[in-house]
Amino acid sequence: MNQEGIRDRLVSKFGEDVVSDATMFRDQLCVTVTKDKIREICRFLRDEPDLAFNFLSFVGAVDNYPRTPRFEVVYQLNSLRHNHRFRIKVRVEEAEGGLGSVDSVVDVWPTADWHERETAEMYGITFNDHPDPRKLLLPEHWTVFPLRKDFPLEGTDDTPDLPPQTN
Repeated sequence: MNQEGIRDRLVSKFGEDVVSDATMFRDQLCVTVTKDKIREICRFLRDEPDLAFNFLSFVGAVDNYPRTPRFEVVYQLNSLRHNHRFRIKVRVEEAEGGLGSVDSVVDVWPTADWHERETAEMYGITFNDHPDPRKLLLPEHWTVFPLRKDFPLEGTDDTPDLPPQTN
């Protein structure tokens, strides 16, 4: 099945939950879906025999600051059975306190665990119902999100100076 066929299957199943601004980049289609249906859409993409996206290789985010919605969460899917790839994304508004949220897909693909934790830590996007939201890379006391576009290059009071490098 080609990329357009995958999109057409999504549109026929989910209708208006598939946003019509699908884009092609390097022979791979990216489809934006509503964030309220992300789990259901992901289950469909995994469980539908003609699609069988049984491997989630990446979850990350894009910061569109200063545009709104500020964030996009991107999911890179692979079907090992059919040897095809597909990308979906959801738009996430920045909420009160600078955080946005979207449902976790760990129950669909367990490999989403670390991907979502890293994305939460670096962008401040909360993954609802995530089974283990602990930080992976940054100290627990940090309340900053270093991959956001508005993060100051010189750091903040929350990011202490690093010790000098020695060779």
